[in-house]
Amino acid sequence: ISTVIESGRFPHFDKILVANRGEIACRVIRTARKLGIKTVAVYSEVDKDSMHVKMADEAYCIGPAPSAESYLRMDKIIDVCRRSGAQAVHPGYGFLSENAVFSETLAKEGITFIGPPAQAIVSMGSKSESKNIMSAAGVPCVPGYHGDTQTPEFLFQESSRIGFPVLIKAVHGGGGKGMRIVTEPTLEAFQEALSSAQRESLKAFGNDTVLVEKYIERPRHVEVQVFADTLGNVVSLWERDCSVQRRNQKIIEEAPAPGLSPELRADLSAKAIAAAKAVDYVGAGTVEFIFDNDTEKFYFMEMNTRLQVEHPVTEMVTGLDLVEWQLEVAAGNPLPLAQSAIPLVGHAFEARIYAENPRNNFLPDSGPLLHLSTPTPTHTFATPFPTVATSAGSELTPSLSHEGITITPAVRLEQGFGQGSQIGVFYDPMIAKLVVHGRDRTEALRLLRKALDEYHVVGVSTNVEFLRMLAGNEAFIKEEVETGFIPKHFDELFPPLAAPAPELLVQAALFVALRDQPIASPTLQSPWTSLSSRRFAGDVYERTILLQEEGASHDSTPTSIHIKSIDTAHFAITVNTADGETHVFPSVAAQLISPTTLSSTINDEYARVTIVGQAPSVASANTAERIHVFRGGAKTTLVVPSPRWLVALSEDIMNAAAAKGALRAPMPSLVVEVKVKVGDRVEKGQTVVVLESMKTETVLRAEGAGVVKAVGCRNGEMVEEGRELVEIEIEESV
Repeated sequence: ISTVIESGRFPHFDKILVANRGEIACRVIRTARKLGIKTVAVYSEVDKDSMHVKMADEAYCIGPAPSAESYLRMDKIIDVCRRSGAQAVHPGYGFLSENAVFSETLAKEGITFIGPPAQAIVSMGSKSESKNIMSAAGVPCVPGYHGDTQTPEFLFQESSRIGFPVLIKAVHGGGGKGMRIVTEPTLEAFQEALSSAQRESLKAFGNDTVLVEKYIERPRHVEVQVFADTLGNVVSLWERDCSVQRRNQKIIEEAPAPGLSPELRADLSAKAIAAAKAVDYVGAGTVEFIFDNDTEKFYFMEMNTRLQVEHPVTEMVTGLDLVEWQLEVAAGNPLPLAQSAIPLVGHAFEARIYAENPRNNFLPDSGPLLHLSTPTPTHTFATPFPTVATSAGSELTPSLSHEGITITPAVRLEQGFGQGSQIGVFYDPMIAKLVVHGRDRTEALRLLRKALDEYHVVGVSTNVEFLRMLAGNEAFIKEEVETGFIPKHFDELFPPLAAPAPELLVQAALFVALRDQPIASPTLQSPWTSLSSRRFAGDVYERTILLQEEGASHDSTPTSIHIKSIDTAHFAITVNTADGETHVFPSVAAQLISPTTLSSTINDEYARVTIVGQAPSVASANTAERIHVFRGGAKTTLVVPSPRWLVALSEDIMNAAAAKGALRAPMPSLVVEVKVKVGDRVEKGQTVVVLESMKTETVLRAEGAGVVKAVGCRNGEMVEEGRELVEIEIEESV
């Protein structure tokens, strides 16, 4: 762009390419649309029907599903730039967003990289180099070893000098990848963690160099959003707290960080600005700090040279569009606001919706989104706030007064997948981001809990119910946040699953009955002439429905729910539970008002609940239909028992596999490493196969001592869920 418009500002690009997928690609496209900028999407073969492809003005396929053959192929992306005429590339986050070579290659082609200079990426991308730069700039750093010597023995020696526990981190890492905590001060434990971190780092970033740091035992993760232009201006857009994490990855973020004094906020912002200036930064960046809860000191951790996943919470409290700011800066324009004019209004939360099973160590899941209903968003972008300039010398101490500012409760939904989409194994399992904003933290949390109550997914396991439990946790409400929050409050966050209430069982049974034999309605044909369960002595519909809790053994006694129609909208129902209790409901009003919505009045309480039936999966040994009931902010899954002969056949197959020590893939996965061969002797707990699914490693271990009889997979192979990978002949215990 060489021309300057009359106001002295450079015009926006005419067309940009978004080198990403999912919700972040959709997010960038929305801002580009708002500004009248045309967009070009790229996609892998499995993403051809994705939301970002449909939203863009143009879209080009760049290869097969594995990211190394598509989203990481610089040559293919640059070729699409040439073919489409895109003047700039927005990398989103992940993939090539922090790749200096990509930035330099684009520059040689005359294409603008919407991000920082390559040298800043190099300096900040290396955790060791960045810490040296930060120390020179007066930014405090955690004690550790950041050198080039990488032998396990030397790194263990340095760890012993620093003092256990230590944190092993990939030098070129991010997003929790290539990171391991080592608490046991033995070389064996250290080497196992080091190998795993290096292997994960090599796959994710193409480099297995690590650093070792002292692990702070009660830390908070506080980060500052900075922005810089090409004219040397750098500002802080205030801080976020991202302390609550699992597998070293954030799952809920908030802005501003709770409990910070104005002086500490100003100090954090000043240090973050110094960090950006030290590397001549340009664009959006995040300076991450570890805040020690015990000493109230903070230390530089790393700088992410890209737009962060959690940037919407900053947008909500500042009223800004950070993608628009990126486009302004990339066009050569100055920052839209000076530091003294940047607002800090209200409080915002972001909850990341993941396809994973929190009760199974947050194991990622994959599959189709068979049913997806979400809270209705009130906003697409943040609401702009009036700028109130602060006095000279207090630019980093924003006014928190809401006087004269109207704050409307807001709900944003950043998503890249809709109902029917496939959550695959090749990419991160994040489905969406749920963002809320309120006058204060209490109101924002209340909005978040309500929005999570309305977020319903069937087809894959999700963390929605866990997030709802977290948002209602007393310690979280009291701002007692730390990175070890989940293990510390594990029992509260994962309470024992209570038996389904009789009223819920009634609703589930009515759903099955009315679905299978719909009652006459304006939209549904009357079944009264074709009821297979009808008593022909009169128009009386009777049926007994059996239900079990998910996870119950096949031979356990199911709950029996007997339904008898009183008229077309009222039913007499008797529930006989598995533990022998009987509950009688003489008159229940019920109607299936949509294929997934049941209205009912039970004991004078009217309710509309979402209920979704899920047919058995052909990819698993599960032979029964599942009924998912969303009620009172919780999801309860019940099972309609299968016929005895089908259960017996399934059990015979599974028992045969278990008896011979078969290890099966718990989900569709990539085989990273097979550590045994036929004839090898293994001990109980020994690593046999390492799998990867959705960028997360899973280790399969021998369930007993024995000898490997068969190996049914090889390194680099994709395997389906349930596939037998290794057969071990287990020795009988004496």
